[in-house]
Amino acid sequence: MRFLLALLMLCGIARADGEPAGQFDYYVLALSWSPTFCTLEGAARGNPQCDAGKDHGWVLHGLWPQNHRGWPSYCRTTARDPSRADTREMVDIMGSSGSAWHQWKKHGRCSGLASDDFFALARQAYDGVTRPEVFRKLPKDIKLPASVVEEAWIKANPSLKPDMLTVTCKSGHIQEVRICLSKDLSPVPCGRDVVRDCTLTDALFEAID
Repeated sequence: MRFLLALLMLCGIARADGEPAGQFDYYVLALSWSPTFCTLEGAARGNPQCDAGKDHGWVLHGLWPQNHRGWPSYCRTTARDPSRADTREMVDIMGSSGSAWHQWKKHGRCSGLASDDFFALARQAYDGVTRPEVFRKLPKDIKLPASVVEEAWIKANPSLKPDMLTVTCKSGHIQEVRICLSKDLSPVPCGRDVVRDCTLTDALFEAID
């Protein structure tokens, strides 16, 4: 029976359902640097976030339910999916309604909240951190140690400690800042699955056009 089930899964006939909603330990607030996203993938895909004239800086990638080990995704929930109007309301901080929909589908359903409550909580988390202004004022692209980005965030948010956030890189670029928050959005230490600090000393940080 186990062999048959494994064979069916390999063939794509059987799939496992997501975890039950609401069962997680804390949140990860993921903030992407928009110029990096647009250079590496967004512009090529025609993402509205990357349209000419947009001046997005740190964009809300998502508010992710997280466990101390591992994380849930695509959870089973009875919550109603958001309407197009609901996802459009998140464009100002998420870049596009498509991003908002994807984040609800993959992560928001795992929160155990209704979609409007989840988006409200995600906005509250986004508004609850101070995004360092220095990065919006860069006159041109620069290369810098990823640790400098982390230090700037800690300076702008004195409640954050080094074990409560991580900076990630992708293809030599500064990619994201990920901040660990309790269910009531207080900063908490990150688990080992989150702490993946970029160690580059010459990561490219692109200026906002």
